[in-house]
Amino acid sequence: MKYKTIAICSMLHFMVDGLCACQLYLLAGVVPMEHLLGVFLTYNLLAFLTQPLTGLWADRVGQKHRLLLLANVLLMGAVLLGQTVWLMADGQPPAVVPLLVATLLGLGNSFFHVWGGMQTAVRTQNDIRSVGVFVSTGAFGLSVGMVFSSWLLLWVFCLLIGWLSADYVRRDRGLTETVRQWAAGPNGVLVHFGPVFLAVSIILLMLIVMGRSFLAGAFSADMSKGQLAVLAVGAVSMLGKMAGGWVARSMGWPGAALLMVVVGLVCYGCRQLDEAVVLLGLFAVNCTMPITLYLANVVLKGHEGLAFGLLAAALVPAYVWAFL
Repeated sequence: MKYKTIAICSMLHFMVDGLCACQLYLLAGVVPMEHLLGVFLTYNLLAFLTQPLTGLWADRVGQKHRLLLLANVLLMGAVLLGQTVWLMADGQPPAVVPLLVATLLGLGNSFFHVWGGMQTAVRTQNDIRSVGVFVSTGAFGLSVGMVFSSWLLLWVFCLLIGWLSADYVRRDRGLTETVRQWAAGPNGVLVHFGPVFLAVSIILLMLIVMGRSFLAGAFSADMSKGQLAVLAVGAVSMLGKMAGGWVARSMGWPGAALLMVVVGLVCYGCRQLDEAVVLLGLFAVNCTMPITLYLANVVLKGHEGLAFGLLAAALVPAYVWAFL
């Protein structure tokens, strides 16, 4: 049963990121260019920078699925308000309205990601394979939402998110024995080294995530432009994150991390040879994502929401650098 619920979480991740990208690109068709920068920045900063805060709250709230419900309400509100912006396009809607849509999307995205990351870690006892599967699907959802952006796709995403959310809650009534054992176990294995070592470990993981996001952005920038390239980057990123957990489980995370880093750096140095080399490098870089999230959950056991949120916030510098 727990793997069925993780599968639903992963499908929801695809849908939520797809919905956000779809809505933003629909707005790009009607919002004046001088306001568009603020819309995209507002969404991304709220979606990522608020996750440590939503993660802290998620770790403390009793009814965890309240986060999922809140995410649904915020996302559906963004879609309805976005529809209003579209209908008002001829009359040039006030600039604050698209910003409000971006705000609702960003906050809804933040609550969902923290909820999903925490559910996956706790319900599988931090199984690195399941962690990798959950984080993987969002990348391809973003690509699909960007390339096939339309009102029809947006409403399909809305309906599927509502249905999958209800199905998850129905399947997940009460705490399972696995979750009770996980919650009753000792805190993070690194806690006995003291708070300084704990803080250094988390900061180091965040710096690794930040560096990885810069490297992944460099690989993506070397790809040819066009819809097919966007889909290829999304698909390869998804497959890399998904495969990384299985590789790490089979050969141990230290060896897997070293292998992936070496392959990624070699591909970066040879990226001018062919786009296949770029895609291989992007695949290798994304393979490390489940490892960093797994380690953050180990360090901050009992605070999985915060662990997920901190690593998500570490993605912001690379995004802002690429955007500017």
